[in-house]
Amino acid sequence: MNRLFVFLMLFTLFQNVIAQNFTTAFEKSNGTETATYYQTIAYYESLAKTYPEISIQTIGKTDSGEPLHLITLNPDKVFDFDNIRQTDKRILLINNGIHPGESDGIDATMMLYRDIVQGKINMPKHTVLATIPIYNIGGSLNRNSGTRANQNGPKEYGFRGNARNYDLNRDFIKCDTENAKAFAQIFHLIKPDVFIDNHVSNGADYQYTLTHLFTQHNKLGGSLGNYLHTEMMPELENKLAKKDWDITPYVNVFNQVPEKGFSQFMDYPRYSTGYTTLWNTLGMMVETHMLKPYKQRVEGTYELMISMIEIIEENYEEIGLIRKSAQNVFNVGEKYTLDWEVDESQTSTLQFKGYEGEFIKSDITGSNRLKYDRKKPFTKDVVYKNYFKPSIETTVPKAYIVPQGWHDVIDLLKLNRIEMKQFKKDTIIFVESYRISNFETRKSAYEGHYMHYNTQVNSSEEKITFRKGDYLISTDQLGKRYLLETLEPLAPDSFFNWNFFDTILQQKEGFSPYVFEDEALELLNTNPDLKAEFKKKKEADAQFAANWYAQLNWIFERSNHYEKAHLQYPVYRAK
Repeated sequence: MNRLFVFLMLFTLFQNVIAQNFTTAFEKSNGTETATYYQTIAYYESLAKTYPEISIQTIGKTDSGEPLHLITLNPDKVFDFDNIRQTDKRILLINNGIHPGESDGIDATMMLYRDIVQGKINMPKHTVLATIPIYNIGGSLNRNSGTRANQNGPKEYGFRGNARNYDLNRDFIKCDTENAKAFAQIFHLIKPDVFIDNHVSNGADYQYTLTHLFTQHNKLGGSLGNYLHTEMMPELENKLAKKDWDITPYVNVFNQVPEKGFSQFMDYPRYSTGYTTLWNTLGMMVETHMLKPYKQRVEGTYELMISMIEIIEENYEEIGLIRKSAQNVFNVGEKYTLDWEVDESQTSTLQFKGYEGEFIKSDITGSNRLKYDRKKPFTKDVVYKNYFKPSIETTVPKAYIVPQGWHDVIDLLKLNRIEMKQFKKDTIIFVESYRISNFETRKSAYEGHYMHYNTQVNSSEEKITFRKGDYLISTDQLGKRYLLETLEPLAPDSFFNWNFFDTILQQKEGFSPYVFEDEALELLNTNPDLKAEFKKKKEADAQFAANWYAQLNWIFERSNHYEKAHLQYPVYRAK
């Protein structure tokens, strides 16, 4: 009897010691501090050594020089994702610290993993958890207490820019950073069914601690978009309401009162959930309200992730089926939407819990400034524009052809597990060809680029000789949406708009006016149609008529001297 008592005492003491060792920096500070990068990794290393249900591994590297870590929690103690996908389990990927000043998810996920393996939360039967504990390591190491100008805690935190000052939540398509390349490795290794990216945000003041930013459901499309919009999102809201955690859609306003109404945020593929959408992953960002106390924000993030696990547990079969069926959409010849606009004919109504706000005279500028009064809370009907319609469409080709010289593009396709074949010999193919007819370019740098927008093309069909080693890329593959979003130049986040093909925008050969003048005159005199067109343009365009060089260049561009490579988009569509 005494031995049993001693054993129980020792066992209880041992359990208490373990629990005490896994108290987070957040908890030790009573919710005022966040763990450092090194504290976070050490915590997960200890957790993995203690509990066999947890695995920690490094994958790739980041601009900071440190590798990314992947922490996996599986009650079956199986950590080979190829094997996991053969079971009836769904995979949830949680990304934290993409903006390290928004550290709520870092601390919440540490507690979530611990509480699951220690039995405080039920061990999921049908969900495998995977997390990148801190994605922006360089930003996390750059700790300070001032750059989050309006944020209510923690005391110290990381910086938004990474080790090369990139905003990593703009880099998923272009992959300028080692971080983004490592993320792609992780994403395609685990192929998550559901994705959560934990953030903090404030565009207005309101009563909510939690807001959600699900990937736009029309863009996700089909049964997946319908499930996300009509089942997963309402379920999450209902589960949190039962736990006394109100949540609303991300309040997409800036320096305006929300009660005027607002639209859903469109998550293009540069963003994490826009990127994961391209592989039919159900994605959402958590956006806590940075004016709320840090402790409250972390606890809300924790409860939201538990609720999402509950949803996956209850709907794991349905999620698996609709994700599988989504692979059969956007087939050859069908329409595919490249860009979207708000559909004003369809809206939702939110029972929005806000604070009265008004514009009053600023004591600093003398202009009007927005001022909220937290003593005047309200619940009002607010118009939420969460339906979008196509603004730019294309048809899905049978394949794309990318000449081998565009190796930076080819490397990104390979990184994203795109299946490609190289021509074994020179081959003539009848293809659709694009010429860039118009585009505009940002005047200010944006994430290391001067992006193009409002791109337009002229299309033609012609026979092209492709060389041995050029790449033929079928759209009949898992990454078809990635191909369409990156290789169609009209797509907002296309490789063209991100400057991957800027060399085609500059002519490499020109003319000397004193030599070409005589040849230009001969071209006009021997080509009546060209001469008539030239005369008409001079009469209709006064600026052109006053510019002698523009006139010679116009004729040069219609001569056999003009290079075919100029403005010729070097990716071709095979029908």
